Amino acid sequence: MRDHALFDKIDLHLIRVLHTVLTERSVSKAAIRLGMHQPAVSASLKRLRDFSGDSLLVRSGASMVPTEAALRMVEPAASILRAAEMLFSDARGFEPATATNTFRVAASDYLDPLFLPQLVAQIKSQAPMCHIEIHPLSGASDYRSQLAQGDVDVVIGNWATPPDDLHLGRLFGDEVVSLVASNHPAVRRGWDRDAWLAADHIAPTATHPGAKGVIDDYLASQGWVRNITARCPHFGLIPAMVASTLLVLTTGRQYCERYVDSLPLKILASPIEFPRMMYYQLWHERTHTSAANRWLRERVKSVAATLKKNEKPNAP
Repeated sequence: MRDHALFDKIDLHLIRVLHTVLTERSVSKAAIRLGMHQPAVSASLKRLRDFSGDSLLVRSGASMVPTEAALRMVEPAASILRAAEMLFSDARGFEPATATNTFRVAASDYLDPLFLPQLVAQIKSQAPMCHIEIHPLSGASDYRSQLAQGDVDVVIGNWATPPDDLHLGRLFGDEVVSLVASNHPAVRRGWDRDAWLAADHIAPTATHPGAKGVIDDYLASQGWVRNITARCPHFGLIPAMVASTLLVLTTGRQYCERYVDSLPLKILASPIEFPRMMYYQLWHERTHTSAANRWLRERVKSVAATLKKNEKPNAP
């Protein structure tokens, strides 16, 4: 009887506050994410502490951390929220014009820089009341866990060998090329493999010690190492760095094409024949049959197809 009386006091909104506070590990950040005033979140947290008999979130130095009991609540809370969303959205079907879902997309910043802006534009034009959260995708991101727990709905990125424990949709393949300043000596002279390897290269900052991207993984498999003299964690800033230096950026042609008209840059064919960079979207079995998530995946596929169709013809 006591359990029934307790359950009657807990609504879905309170579960959402619980999950958000524990994953954000901050009342103020949770308030922003929930679109609530901070005192209202604090009041909900007090109710949750009373119900559970646990502090849930405690101070550790300058930050807050969940208690052991709270950590055990994260996955059940996420499951309840996922089940509630699927229960009602799938029962009535997904109507973009009236839907109020929150779509969570994790994406690599190696993507075509137009991809995410066009995806957001398409979602908002067709489902104006839906919310969109873009999450970074890096080596520090446990995207399998994020998908399983419902923290993200779909993951978009490039993998030489995509994981086989998730659903997968191929988006596009891209030729690997090098981007250099217009006045780079290789524009006039060309280059062979040794000259390319010896050039000053710029690459993304390693996500963790020893981590390699698809370019350096392939080079290592052939017994080659390029001369990386600069690294940057912000991929979107690298083309501007290349434009004013003799640095070489090696990545997909479609990404490079977006910058050659706005910066003094040239695209050069690589003297090394790399495998094509393959981009995919990944999702979990939990959302495989969800009408809302099927709609989201179709939007991702549609944007990828549009960008691929409108890309410039290959240039030398």
